Amino acid sequence: MGWLPSIFGSSTESSGPLQKLDPRLREFLEKESAAKLPPDQAQASSASAPPSQSHQLHETSETKKNQSAVPSASLYQDGRYAHIWKKYRPLSEVESETCSESEKLASMLEGYGKRKKVVRDAALENCVMQEEDWYKCMKSGSWEDRMQLCTSQFRTFERCQTMQTRLLNALGYRSVPGRSEKVEDSIQMHADRLYGRMIDYEGAVKKAKEEGKPIPEFDSALPTASVSQEAPPDEVRKGWRNKLDKLSEEDRLLEELALGVEYRAQPETAKNL
Repeated sequence: MGWLPSIFGSSTESSGPLQKLDPRLREFLEKESAAKLPPDQAQASSASAPPSQSHQLHETSETKKNQSAVPSASLYQDGRYAHIWKKYRPLSEVESETCSESEKLASMLEGYGKRKKVVRDAALENCVMQEEDWYKCMKSGSWEDRMQLCTSQFRTFERCQTMQTRLLNALGYRSVPGRSEKVEDSIQMHADRLYGRMIDYEGAVKKAKEEGKPIPEFDSALPTASVSQEAPPDEVRKGWRNKLDKLSEEDRLLEELALGVEYRAQPETAKNL
């Protein structure tokens, strides 16, 4: 009854499909399938993958280590010549150690002279209108003014330049190396506005005295975070009085205002210098 094994199945090897092949062909196929991927090759391929990944991780860690060891002043941030750049020192640092005391003093005086010239030029730029009035007077002014060499116009121009220079110094103009030009320009414009307010206040005081009205107060409009709000001590006020007594009444008020502005801006200026 040959149909029974097909129903209940057979545990004999004769039911396998490979068993129906020729024995020599079956032996050849078994050898070929075993030779296609030997066990030792499979183990070698699986063992070779982790070293490759570990090598990449090692290179990445070495690169990060080299980048962290590169000095910030190096021109090659990829790590080239890092052993040379480790010994690099800025020129200013070397000069500060090798310069003598006299050379340091000469350098400070040179820097002070340069800043003084820059402040003077900025003050002259702020007083360009007063200078133009003096020039016009000398060129096409009245006969009486030209006979006096336009003394009144020149005095106004000279006064403006002197006060603008003092205000620029008090506000710390060009006193911080490396500060942006935008900040320096704002200081210069603030000094010019402050001088204009001082002139207006001088006229308001003169008018109030003529009309018998109370004298208005002057607000320098300096930033509260960078000025001293304390009143000047008696020693400072005494020095001011000795200086103001030597001036004419016309110049006394403006000089007093300038002294007050310089005193209130003194802490911030001293910190920047």
